Amino acid sequence: MIDGVTDFWDKLLGAQPDPPGLLVLLTALAGFLAVSFRPVWRVARNAVTIAHEGGHALFALLTGRRLRGIRLEFDTSGLTLSSGRPTGPGMMLTLLGGYIAPSLVGVLGAWLLGGNRITLLLWLAVALLLLMLINIRNLFGVLSLVITGAIVFAVSWWASDEVQAAFAYAGVWFLLFGGVRPVFELQALRRRGRMPESDADQLAHITHVPALFWVGFFLIVNLVAVAAGAFLLAGQWLPDTV
Repeated sequence: MIDGVTDFWDKLLGAQPDPPGLLVLLTALAGFLAVSFRPVWRVARNAVTIAHEGGHALFALLTGRRLRGIRLEFDTSGLTLSSGRPTGPGMMLTLLGGYIAPSLVGVLGAWLLGGNRITLLLWLAVALLLLMLINIRNLFGVLSLVITGAIVFAVSWWASDEVQAAFAYAGVWFLLFGGVRPVFELQALRRRGRMPESDADQLAHITHVPALFWVGFFLIVNLVAVAAGAFLLAGQWLPDTV
């Protein structure tokens, strides 16, 4: 019994072998193409929405707001409701958390991958999905999180080290790149008057700073996150490519 528990923790917290440098580069290309190719993006974007709404929820809880629920929709949109003061730092940070969350999660993942903690990364993803599931308030949201969590768990439990590495790196690259595109989509919709209550517009109402400033803020943070994530992963491919 004790040996089994020890083996489990060793597997969870231990470092996996260094992945081939080519794998890191190919998964980066796969993540970029998944974000760039519209038919793939329309499906895969759901993972970004999960991170986006999770960001709203996390910042709401960290600032003392009461989380009322999260909805994930079939069209990859989402909604996170919290109660508390309608203005002030708590509401501001809650609104800020959405568009920057996918890229920041990607940076965290890149940091773990930089230390070859692939299994730990996958299990943390499962744990976060389960915590988020508690607050989901619609059927599609439940199905989306259960299916996503089941896939991640299956890879972490049964897949080989090589498959785990490919899955983890592709997921991290996708979140890094996937945090950028929604910002451009946000501004395109705003320009056509189709998102008058966007996060950026709500921030503008609270802070009296133009919404375009907040769109630019989202973009800068996410681009810096891509650069930081690439830097953290650089050591994984440079030794094999020089």
